[in-house]
Formats: sequence, C-alpha cells, structure tokens
Amino acid sequence: MPDAPDNFGGVLDQNEIDQLLAQAAAETRPPLLRADGRRDEHADTSRVETYDFRNPAFLTEVELRRLRILHEDFIRYLAARLSMFLRMECGLKMARLQTQAYAKFTEGLSTPSHICLFKADPLLGIGVLDINPRLALTLVDRLLGGRGHSVKVERYLTEIEVALLEDVVRIILEEWCAQWREDRELHPQIIGHENNGRFLQSSPRDAVVLALAVEVSFGDCSEQIQIGLPYYTIEPLVKSLQQRRQKDAAPLAPPARAEWREIYEHVRIPVRAEWALADMPLREIAALRVGDVIELPLDILDRTRVHLSGAPKFLGTVGLEGDAVAVRLARKLAPDEQDKAGP
Repeated sequence: MPDAPDNFGGVLDQNEIDQLLAQAAAETRPPLLRADGRRDEHADTSRVETYDFRNPAFLTEVELRRLRILHEDFIRYLAARLSMFLRMECGLKMARLQTQAYAKFTEGLSTPSHICLFKADPLLGIGVLDINPRLALTLVDRLLGGRGHSVKVERYLTEIEVALLEDVVRIILEEWCAQWREDRELHPQIIGHENNGRFLQSSPRDAVVLALAVEVSFGDCSEQIQIGLPYYTIEPLVKSLQQRRQKDAAPLAPPARAEWREIYEHVRIPVRAEWALADMPLREIAALRVGDVIELPLDILDRTRVHLSGAPKFLGTVGLEGDAVAVRLARKLAPDEQDKAGP
C-alpha cells in the first residue's frame, strides 16, 4: 500500500487524491520485458496497446486502405461488365472489406448457398466465392431469357443451374485478377462448388482471410456476393503494393553524368556558328542580288548560336582572336531553347 499522507486523519484535497491514484496505478502496471527477457524500467507504458490474438490484424491501416481503393475499382468495372453480359442494369456497392478468421467467415455464409472454390494461379491457397441463392436463381432466370425478377424460393441449385452460373462466376474472377495485372498475371481457375459453408476445409479454421462483401442490386433483387481470400494467398500482392508505394515515394535520383572515354578524343563532329536573322517575305528574298545590304540588329553578334553536329548547344559572342574569327561561349542552351532553335 502506498504511504498515506501525514494528514490522513483529516480530509484529503484533490492533489493528494491524484497522487494516491497515480501510485496505485504505477504499482498495478505490468512490467515490460525486452527481447532478451530483461525488464525494461524506462519503457513508456502509455504507448503499450493490447493485442487480440484471437483476431490478429495482419494488414495495417494504410495497406487496408489501398486494398479498399483497388477493390472499389474492381467493383466498378465488374458492374459495367455484368450489365453488358446480362443486358440489364446491375448495380454493385461495397458493403465491407475486413480481415477475420476463416471459421468466422464460413459461419457467416447463408444456408443454403452457392459457394465456388477457386484458385488464382500462380498464387497459393484456395479462395471462396459465395453467391446468395436468391441472387443466383435470379441470375440464372435472366440467363434463360427471363426478365430478372427476384426468385423468392431459397433452395439448392441444380447441376444445370450451377453450369449456367459459371459464366457469371468466371466474369467475377477474371475482373478480380485483372486488377493485379500491374504486379503479376493471374489466371482464375474454378476447382469446385459447394452448397454449405459449414463443412468447408479449404483453409485452417484459424487462418486469417480478407473478406469482401458486395451488395448487388439486380432488378428487384438485392443480395450479397462475398469473396474470402486467405492472407497467405494475397500476401505476395500486398508486398507488391508496398514496394510500388515505396518506389513512388522515393526521390528521383539525379541523372548520371556521361563518363569520358579516351576513344572520344579522336571523334570529329561538325561545328558551326550562325545567327538567327529577322523574318523576310519570300518576295524580298527572291529579289536579292549581289551587293544588296541586309540590316541586322546591333546585338546580333552577342546572340551567336553554336551548333554541334547540327544541334544548337551554346550561345556566344563573335569576335577576333589574332587573325582568326572566334566565338566565345557565354552559356549552354536549355533543353526548351534547343527545341525552339530547331536543327
């Protein structure tokens, strides 16, 4: 027990009460251990956060936000493609995107349901695509020429209905794989169908999955499509996103200077100096004769352009060097000035 103040028999003021509470909190605070097993007396315990081992978070907020942006693009493209394929407006909206345990994800699947197991080669692991049976039967009705009215019956799909629905499933998987084409080429492959998620064993029960729920509005039917991907399946894609983000944030390296080599010493290139005269009408140019005088600006000598192998590179001044005419280089032309000068 912390030592009581001297006036314990009297009434405690607020400062003494705060001191007692702070001492009690310090004594009940658990010790912090370093990686080598020693106790860290100087650690800032106010920054310690509890960790839920039952619901581990493998994705940071930044990674989850980038995945959300990418899946929003996936939903937008998928809505357009399904509308064209079904020849009827199909509205899609993201309901949620989160990480959760595989057991919790499968327990949330409706019964009965239409579940498709798929792979995205060359990634490891098996993904789960769940389509609500009412939505699945409505899509099948539309594929058979119906008007897309909601089917109220909830039952298991027949083999023929499953085969018809595979075209829709392939479109969903192809669009999801297409969102990662900047990182790697993915090829979707359907490996099986199930109608009850309670007995699925495509991943360990404690495996973490990225769960995406999409709200689908098709005709008068409004149900969900869910996609569950194990974390070890999307881990290479998440690392690619991190590398791309670091590459975009990295400062651009300055261009390397050209290395001088001895072989360049004997290379000869044409060099010429010229002036840019004023524009003249073609009639006056055609009428020029020997002995005619063309007026030039007074500062034209200071605007002499030096061309190296036909390309303007320097600006200088013409003068005399002994018995020869020479050009003293004043400055190097900027790239935009070189383009304006032309060849």
